[in-house]
Amino acid sequence: MKTVVMGYHTMGCLGFDALLRHGFDVAAVFTHRDDPNEEVWWDSLAERAKARGIPVYYPETMKNPKWAEIIRSIEPDFIFSFYFRFMIPPEILEIPKMGALNLHGSLLPRYRGRAPVNWVLVNGESETGVSLHYMVAKPDAGNLVDQERVPIAFEDTARSLFAKLESAADRLLERALPKLRLGTAPSIPLDLSKGSYFGGRKPEDGRIDWAWPSVRIYNLIRAVTHPYPGAFTTARGRKLYIWWGMPETRLAADGAARERAGQNVGSVSTSTACGMVTSVGPDGVRVATGDGELTLVKCQLEGEVEEEAAVCAARNGIVVGTILGA
Repeated sequence: MKTVVMGYHTMGCLGFDALLRHGFDVAAVFTHRDDPNEEVWWDSLAERAKARGIPVYYPETMKNPKWAEIIRSIEPDFIFSFYFRFMIPPEILEIPKMGALNLHGSLLPRYRGRAPVNWVLVNGESETGVSLHYMVAKPDAGNLVDQERVPIAFEDTARSLFAKLESAADRLLERALPKLRLGTAPSIPLDLSKGSYFGGRKPEDGRIDWAWPSVRIYNLIRAVTHPYPGAFTTARGRKLYIWWGMPETRLAADGAARERAGQNVGSVSTSTACGMVTSVGPDGVRVATGDGELTLVKCQLEGEVEEEAAVCAARNGIVVGTILGA
């Protein structure tokens, strides 16, 4: 089965490896060059393909007619998209004899669109997964081949959740690829009315609103902590990145809040403004939120190093009564 792969990231490598393992002939790879502004933590699909002598292309857009001409000349049976970042035009989707398929990081039709791994954490979901579906002109709307579900733990970050999805993708492709080769794979229409669509995320979307409930703030922190741009607020007029923190409601449930109460230096017992630092101690920096408190654990003042929140606070004059985000 002659195949064209459009992919990037570790997911692109997983998909590429699975195709070769199941006897697909990968004739060409379309991928992206790494962005120097991103924290690159994934494997290189380009290097993997080049090591096997497979032609690699780096399109700036798939709308350039030359890409359709190249793919048409290959006469592929399939096109597979594994975390490719560009929309693929209908004229290319129509080329493969047996279809063009995409691996998406959610349980379609929910979380169609961009950054599904981040969005499910931002929204506090307890489950997600991966879906293999046929591509059509509308994003993530084509018929479903198969899905693999993945539970989300309260402590999951985008990175740890992505690792779970990688394992799920392997299991999904092991089931689906043999059926696609034989022409026996399901093709189940998606009911988009029961789904949801989310757009891409920008670094500015990491700004914390301290009036939010503490769990909502925590969900934002874990959704965009390393290797993503990070959640942030301001402290004494400078941007302060919050790389890790924990809502006091969770700490209390674990029995930790009571144990730490005697370690804190100072406190604000009266009604406090959202964003006010209520205590600073060895366990971290507590900040008032819309429904309680959130303990900052790892912070980084812009232009400085990442460090323990209490150390960051001591070095930069962040004391009880300081208002973050002012």
